[in-house]
Amino acid sequence: MNYDLIVVGSGPGGYVTAIRASQLGLKTAVIEKESIGGICLNWGCIPTKALLKSANVFEYINHASDYGISVKEGKADFDAIVKRSRGVADKMSGGVQFLMKKNKIDVLMGTGKIKPGHKVDVTDDKGKTTEYSAKNIVLATGARSRHLPNLPQDGKNIIGYRDAMVLPKMPKKMVVVGSGAIGVEFAYFYNTMGCEVAIVEYMPNIVPVEDAEVSKQLERSFKKQGIKIMTNSSVESVDTAGKGCKVKVKTKKGEEILECDVVLSAVGIEANIENIGLEEVGIVTDKGKVLVNDFYETNIPGYYAIGDIIPGPALAHVASAEGITCVEKIVGENPDVIDYGNVPGCTYCSPEVASVGMTETAAKEAGFELKVGKFPFSASGKASAAGMNDGFIKLIFDAKYGELLGAHMIGGNVTEMIAEIVAIRKLETTGHELIKTIHPHPTMSEAIMEAAAAAYDEVIHM
Repeated sequence: MNYDLIVVGSGPGGYVTAIRASQLGLKTAVIEKESIGGICLNWGCIPTKALLKSANVFEYINHASDYGISVKEGKADFDAIVKRSRGVADKMSGGVQFLMKKNKIDVLMGTGKIKPGHKVDVTDDKGKTTEYSAKNIVLATGARSRHLPNLPQDGKNIIGYRDAMVLPKMPKKMVVVGSGAIGVEFAYFYNTMGCEVAIVEYMPNIVPVEDAEVSKQLERSFKKQGIKIMTNSSVESVDTAGKGCKVKVKTKKGEEILECDVVLSAVGIEANIENIGLEEVGIVTDKGKVLVNDFYETNIPGYYAIGDIIPGPALAHVASAEGITCVEKIVGENPDVIDYGNVPGCTYCSPEVASVGMTETAAKEAGFELKVGKFPFSASGKASAAGMNDGFIKLIFDAKYGELLGAHMIGGNVTEMIAEIVAIRKLETTGHELIKTIHPHPTMSEAIMEAAAAAYDEVIHM
């Protein structure tokens, strides 16, 4: 069968690409080897947020007396929590399948492999291979948990994020290796559920891509919750010969052995670029990523790549934006090149973390003269009423022109608040304009206005 466009992979990059292509009048098909919606919807973004919501509810129950409410001791049903998470993922996957039908997109179930001449082979689960052709082919095959030689994942003792979502029983002790978004989210979840958790991070700070002040605040909050933090440390080996695991950790003070039931390897992801036909077609890669131009075309005309398999932030919303930009360019529209300096990042532990733009260190290194404003949630009426005083909003402005160079947030609901900053930066709003933008009271978002005011020595409530 001939198509205008075939997308290989149906994650948030792939299915969004397919829908936008169909809206623009292209005859479109999407190839998926496992579940519609890809990793994000089935094994990543969505089900993890369902788990984290259960942890939030359990945390509220355990601290109900702080709100003047007396309840009997809460008990977490781990199996039911996992079942709810899977149910949420299944519902969302069903929703994407509906969107495929609504937009008249053909779903080709099987493993896709591109070929020269704008062709794709699709091999189904019975081994039957069917050849399809398309004027344009978009690769959106995503990524998987990175495997390290000293952390050989076996799905039982040493696990990846997929295993962590469906463990058969609640572990008593867990060591989390890596403190990026995946690591700290699962650390928060399992700690809240009653598991004894230790985080091992090679870098000096947890969530090392974030502003240093945010990292330190999250470390304080996690320690207060009972999570052990080991920075400047590395896992040398894991002994799984006996009952449980013995984790040898190298620290500045020497070696330490951590005993646990399970080790979660959260040391990042690697792109799914093997066995998809890149070599046969002649598509150029570098350091495990497919190289593309500003509109996601590879070195071979008519072949495109988006999402986790190309250089850049490996985030669901980035993949979606890349897919939309890609197909709009294909049909002859004139989309803007994506500004990767204005991509928000969110981490959904508690307290939440959200950021966009430059850290204070990066802005100084770039030579900017800065005005930095910081407003703590301890000074926020809404945060106090909600019992969410941990954290702050930090805004970094160019002192010369008032441009908002970066925003860094930690606290309750900040993942919902960061979009305001993204829009402000897109519109090139200045610090003074932000100060004069009336924010509703009482809200957590007032802290954004107050942080801007703090940068210009006009803060009222601090």
